[in-house]
Amino acid sequence: MIEIRELTKRYGDVTVVDRLSFTAEAGRVTGLLGPEGAGKSTTLRLLLGLSSPTAGSAAIGGREFRDHPPGPREVGALLDNHSVYCRHVGNTARECLTGLARRYGLPGGRVDRILEDVGLTEADHRRVGTFSLGMRQRLGVAFALLADPPVLVFDEPLNGLDHRGLVWARNLFRRLADEGRTVLVSGQPPIELAGPAEDLVVVAGGRRIEGKRAALLVGRDSRPQVHVRTPDVAVLTALLAEEGASVVVNDDQSLTVTGLTAQGIGEVAFLNVVPVYELTPAIPGR
Repeated sequence: MIEIRELTKRYGDVTVVDRLSFTAEAGRVTGLLGPEGAGKSTTLRLLLGLSSPTAGSAAIGGREFRDHPPGPREVGALLDNHSVYCRHVGNTARECLTGLARRYGLPGGRVDRILEDVGLTEADHRRVGTFSLGMRQRLGVAFALLADPPVLVFDEPLNGLDHRGLVWARNLFRRLADEGRTVLVSGQPPIELAGPAEDLVVVAGGRRIEGKRAALLVGRDSRPQVHVRTPDVAVLTALLAEEGASVVVNDDQSLTVTGLTAQGIGEVAFLNVVPVYELTPAIPGR
């Protein structure tokens, strides 16, 4: 379990985290949401002992890690979304993970399992320097999972992922929590994390906000809604439902889809060779 209590961090006259408190429980996915500059990354760095708080506390399993980061068997973390945690970008994904596994004293089969979990099995011999941002994100998640820790902390892991990658990440976070792990994931609105996260902690200006203001900030009161026309109504309806969307078939056989953006719907249709004649996002208030 992760416990943040009255956590505060100041840099001179600037307060980046302001008396923030929340709990992330084992067996649940907790989403730490807020706009850029809200203090999310600073909070995670304080939690992992990469910086010291001005006041308050941040503990994992009842322990604080002030200036003493936890080991990879205690906490798995993905912090810098541009990092690949690999010394040489000329190395392959498998080489990077194998070297780390040896350092941790893990069996070689663990690398195969993790590559499969993050969807990089077919790209395991590609050089990391050729990876897209989404692939680097997957590799960063692989490093976090490698030593099989009970606590996982991911800072903006959804950045750079396409629709299929978002579905993979949501399913992975949910599975990890179902295994009894504590999963803390940060992100920016809109709420891609709303699917797997049972608990949402919304921050702005370093402070936790709640109630209607929080709902408006993350878009909980305005899930994306899109009008769709396709000649394959039944097929597309079933495919979108599999992705977690709510689909209503209108009297004119058009679809009103809630929970996926127009881009996400278009990607689902394209990948399954379903023709689409119209994708029109609904305008709030109309």
